[in-house]
Amino acid sequence: MDYSTKYCIVGAGPAGITSAKNLKDKNIPFEVIERESAVGGNWWFEHPNSAICHSTRLISSKTMSHFKGFPMPDDYPDFPRHDQMCAYIRSYARHFGIAEHIQLNTSVERMERTQEGLWDVTLSSGDTRRYRGVILANGHLWDCHFPEFPGVFDGEVLHSKQYKTPDVLKGKRVLVVGAGNSGCDIAVEAALYAEKTFQSTRRGYYYIPKFVFGIPVDKFGETAYRLRVPLRIRQVMNGLLLKFYWGSPTSYGLPKPDHRILESHPIVNSQLLYFVRHGDIIPKPNIKELRGGSVEFVDGSVENIDLIIYATGFNISFPFIDRKHMNWNGFGPTLYLHAFHPEYDNLFVVGLLQPDSGIFHLMDRQAELIASFIDAQNRRPQKAAEFHRIKAGSPPDIRGGVKHVDSNRHFLEINHAVYERQVQKLIRQLA
Repeated sequence: MDYSTKYCIVGAGPAGITSAKNLKDKNIPFEVIERESAVGGNWWFEHPNSAICHSTRLISSKTMSHFKGFPMPDDYPDFPRHDQMCAYIRSYARHFGIAEHIQLNTSVERMERTQEGLWDVTLSSGDTRRYRGVILANGHLWDCHFPEFPGVFDGEVLHSKQYKTPDVLKGKRVLVVGAGNSGCDIAVEAALYAEKTFQSTRRGYYYIPKFVFGIPVDKFGETAYRLRVPLRIRQVMNGLLLKFYWGSPTSYGLPKPDHRILESHPIVNSQLLYFVRHGDIIPKPNIKELRGGSVEFVDGSVENIDLIIYATGFNISFPFIDRKHMNWNGFGPTLYLHAFHPEYDNLFVVGLLQPDSGIFHLMDRQAELIASFIDAQNRRPQKAAEFHRIKAGSPPDIRGGVKHVDSNRHFLEINHAVYERQVQKLIRQLA
């Protein structure tokens, strides 16, 4: 079979199926290659490569997270469970007729670029297929990052990806390392099940409740984005609101943040500070040394620990393609809008984002822009050529003027409103 007119989409999670939907809308031939036996990606809890746990829910609200034109069911709660999200993803694939284009139980082993600029894709079945182009939608929350500390720990060690159910916490002295959303969710669960819970963080953070005045916090904050309220005013307003709601983080025994609000990825959790104030989560600074069955922290304190859970994020990995093809720079690939290779016009990535909001609608927009560019290559070559010049040039500001804390954690950080406006502008230019 000739695949040279088709695009290969890697992965049938949310990024892959919205890529497929948008290519289908433009009558662009494609097929989806999926390693697992069903659609769902990271939100399919039952498959062994999923990075979520049994209690995982959306951090962003359903009204701010759905695919364009396909809202979540009315009977879903404001912050749906993982099984509801998996069902939503699968219903999207069925609704738009994507399922018949997916090859399940097949993984991509290798991609090589041909002299003609096409892509030879080798599959786990042993087949090598030559495609017109590729869209990488395999996700970036799977290659666990473990920090390195002096010493040796003799107890049990898990990454947040490996944590699934709270039975592993019972009767243990647990240390959760990291204050991202996963780390805070696990620390809250440990407060309910573990003998004692400690949480180690390198710096102070701002903790955002899920609801403000009875409204999901992201829905409440969206008004300021739509009105294009300047960054500094939003920082002042949000800071005052959090101070009114929680008080100061230092009153909970937490370190004072070393940055302004909005300058780190938002931590959305309504329970963590409650358990800290009740003594069920004990804040600790960064680890100084591992000491067999105990851990020493940089403040000199030492605690006996049975289980360490590292909620320390993930490495960006595309093991099936050489980094020379990804314009790799340090921690990850340098791509226009985190989606477009500056030189290749047939290599794209969808979902390589860390927004201050839900991500589904942004992946949808990315995929729509990619499909518009491919369609322009077919039917409006002058517009495609102009877009090629744009994506090969200087990148736009997609963080809304925010200078984030200097860490790998923020490599993919974007302002969702600024990003979406930029993408919509480019879609109009390609039309």
